[in-house]
Amino acid sequence: MKFIVNSQQLLRQLQSLGGVLSSNNTMPIIACYHFHLEENLLTMKTTDLSTTLMATIEVETGHMDQPEEVAIPSKMLLDVMKTFDDVPITFNVDPSTHSISLQSGDGEYSLAGMDADTFPTMPAAETTGSVLISSTALVEAINKTIFAASTDDMHPQMAGIFCEMNPEGITFVATDAHKLVRYRRTDVSCEQPTTFILPKKPISVVRNILASRKEEGDVKIEYNNTNIFITFENFYIVCRLVDGRYPNYEAAIPKDNPRRLILDRQSFLNTLRRVSIFASEATRQVRLSITADRVEISAEDVDFSNKAHENIPCQYEGEPMDIGFNAKFLTEMISYLDSEQVLVEMSHPSRAGIIFPYTEQADDEKKDDILMLVMPVMLAN
Repeated sequence: MKFIVNSQQLLRQLQSLGGVLSSNNTMPIIACYHFHLEENLLTMKTTDLSTTLMATIEVETGHMDQPEEVAIPSKMLLDVMKTFDDVPITFNVDPSTHSISLQSGDGEYSLAGMDADTFPTMPAAETTGSVLISSTALVEAINKTIFAASTDDMHPQMAGIFCEMNPEGITFVATDAHKLVRYRRTDVSCEQPTTFILPKKPISVVRNILASRKEEGDVKIEYNNTNIFITFENFYIVCRLVDGRYPNYEAAIPKDNPRRLILDRQSFLNTLRRVSIFASEATRQVRLSITADRVEISAEDVDFSNKAHENIPCQYEGEPMDIGFNAKFLTEMISYLDSEQVLVEMSHPSRAGIIFPYTEQADDEKKDDILMLVMPVMLAN
């Protein structure tokens, strides 16, 4: 196997593929990049056994009688590729010993590869349905939900993003039982209703690759009962879906919320960030004391005699109330909204608050909507 490739183009692909690699594995072969060369097309893939990511790149080759392949240790290859400027690199692979030689200018670098036949095979793409979604819409959906997914390995269903598709649209949901985000789009739909749970790690990899691309394009999502297959540009990813039933998230969303609080989003966010510095590190609690035209946001750490409070104007419908929230959760949610104002609907200091982006005029052409739920914390007297 012999080919010439641009160092920077190869590096970009290797770095994208590296998102799937696991630092904790007992199989040396899955710490490798799998290279498959056919004519002038180099196909590279990585896997952690539950997720496989594949990318292609055009290279210069001589005459080839048949496709050739090799497995190359990922860390050494990635480390050396980071040191090159924008130059051509020549790869020579000895098929009998799997040794790899890299040549650039006056330099030559050799490393030991592995037999590509031992690299795990990808699941067959036997799909039961598919949907097309723009790369921008998918990145937006992942960004606005993934931060709310659980990090608790004891509840793997909640550690992913729940996806629900039907003829009316597509819904993404993430929750860790303290906060919940539901993001819907009406410009994407599928004829056959279906639901599945997307694992966090591969979906983060997809988001990162798409976000780094300058051109918008369509992403094809295919699925069956056990796997999801995602295709875009020159990338193809296969990952195992999360097993189990997702919690009934609709039941967790309070339906009757007569207290409505409207705030300037940026002012609210900045105040939360300032005041929360003085909150207890154990609870991260901030208190919202709400009246008709103002909100006092306060925090206190009695152990270190730290406290802060600040007033901001608001529009409020309902009886005055005090309610407490985890400042980290609240700040995180507000920061992922992009409206000028936010609406917080509440019913009681012991029940969840519901956060929406708020605009005074309805937008009939709007193709997405988002709901965020945050559980309150008990206030000290």
